[in-house]
Amino acid sequence: MKQTLKNWFAALLLAVPMSAAVASGGHANYEKVDIDLRDQVSLQHGAQIFTNYCLSCHSASGMRFNRLKDIGLTEDEIKKNLMFTTDNVGDVMVAAMDPKDASKWLGAPPPDLTLIARSKGADYLYAYMRGFYKDPTRPNGWNNTVLAGASMPHPLWEQQGVQAVELDAKGQPVMIKDEHGNLTPKLYWESTGLHSRRLPNGKVIQKEYDAYVRDLVNYLVYMGEPAQLQRHRIGYMVLTFLFAVMLPLAYFLKKEFWKDVH
Repeated sequence: MKQTLKNWFAALLLAVPMSAAVASGGHANYEKVDIDLRDQVSLQHGAQIFTNYCLSCHSASGMRFNRLKDIGLTEDEIKKNLMFTTDNVGDVMVAAMDPKDASKWLGAPPPDLTLIARSKGADYLYAYMRGFYKDPTRPNGWNNTVLAGASMPHPLWEQQGVQAVELDAKGQPVMIKDEHGNLTPKLYWESTGLHSRRLPNGKVIQKEYDAYVRDLVNYLVYMGEPAQLQRHRIGYMVLTFLFAVMLPLAYFLKKEFWKDVH
């Protein structure tokens, strides 16, 4: 019995840091993104970005188009603006690109994104979508500060602009430490996009692009569990019932049973 308790305790100690790593995408120092699943405008914009830019290559086989009605979209709006791979609003979100073609062009089939936010964490995705830079050494011409050697090209380069890595005299990337002490390539801006702008001193403001990516990540978090807000509401109702009804009832029932003893 004693050995069993020790085994359970050891397993618990191992599970805690592992759970924390999964929740943060395996990295504790990513900039935190503000996720608000009650912000329907953000979710609708994120769904539009996802279907326009992500669904070309990635599927979301656990998500049906008609679930977007839960974030305030009508069936007509979904059909007119968000459905490019099917005509049936009850179908799941399937990528426009054939997986065989994707494997040939990208080296591997793009992963399904239904649960990507639950797997990697919102902060990881927010950093990843802001971390692309031009890299001529890569087959697709792009690399990423969060996932080095990523085979995915930058789908939102027109919105963000183009970052490039600074090279030293030997043609090797110049590496610097970021604000968290992590080694990362030193980047400079080649051009700015639709959602970023360059000041006269060369500094680039990305607030618009950051908000753009935040809406996308907000939607990805929603897509991982569309019923999350409903589950929370039910949980609050159950707790309210337990404390407001069952607890007083149990208390007075206990007093009634034990009144003769006391």
